[in-house]
Amino acid sequence: MKKLIEKIYSRPARPGMVGDGFRVFNYFPNDELTQQRVSPFLLMDFNAEFDFGPSDHLRGVDVHPHKGFETVTIAYKGSVAHHDSTGNSGVINPGDVQWMTAGAGILHKEYHEKEFSKKGGPFEMIQLWVNLPAKNKLTSPKYQAITADQMGKVALADNNGTVNVIAGSFNEYKGPAATFTPVNMFDIHLNKDGKLTTAIPINHNTVLLVVNGEVEVNGEKAGQHDLVLFKNEGDEINMSADKDSVLLLLSGEPINEPIAQYGPFVMNTHRELQEAFQEFQSGKFGVLD
Repeated sequence: MKKLIEKIYSRPARPGMVGDGFRVFNYFPNDELTQQRVSPFLLMDFNAEFDFGPSDHLRGVDVHPHKGFETVTIAYKGSVAHHDSTGNSGVINPGDVQWMTAGAGILHKEYHEKEFSKKGGPFEMIQLWVNLPAKNKLTSPKYQAITADQMGKVALADNNGTVNVIAGSFNEYKGPAATFTPVNMFDIHLNKDGKLTTAIPINHNTVLLVVNGEVEVNGEKAGQHDLVLFKNEGDEINMSADKDSVLLLLSGEPINEPIAQYGPFVMNTHRELQEAFQEFQSGKFGVLD
């Protein structure tokens, strides 16, 4: 049975700036797409293709804390560097993914990679926040640098396109990302007239972002930068591309627990949020210049 579509959302009207290096359209959370409705996903920011131009300083977001969830950054164009207070650092280039588990608390900073920043050029990224269940919120912070060549790669039949499996399982092909709850994350590239069929568990909260292109999904049209929200009914997703298209398909088993968020902290209770602030202010998250 087809997974029914609940609603198709157009791109938000205006972008916002995160630091001075990320010009993003925030798709959720909002009044309709609440964090509970799209759980385990908490936030989706899409830096649609934009050329920031060359710069003599590193654009980005300076040192800031996180606790209680994970950040996932997917690079389509441009390069992003990362440093954190556990000593991890790295650069992601087109096709790569940075998966950071904040867990019990971490400081990090993200910015345009030095050489990319000097020359400028097209920049296109997605950042997701993925919740952690209560039992894992105090897990030790860690960093997964997932390069394009580490992805589970699926060549679709008849030159329909390719699927890079970041997390979960696509038609039995598994992705490299280690997750705390069941999550599927598929970077899909369909050629013009390309088709794809896959099954997603009925109970998963599921969304599809049209990064570029135009597709028909389970009988409905979705244009460039549209976000498709599926009902938790049926399991089959069929899509065909009207032109060369890039898509991000996300699904996950809901974490049915209270969500308490304030800024960069996502816990289960307001008391835990207060504790997170106290830990940050006391230096428990470490040091990062």
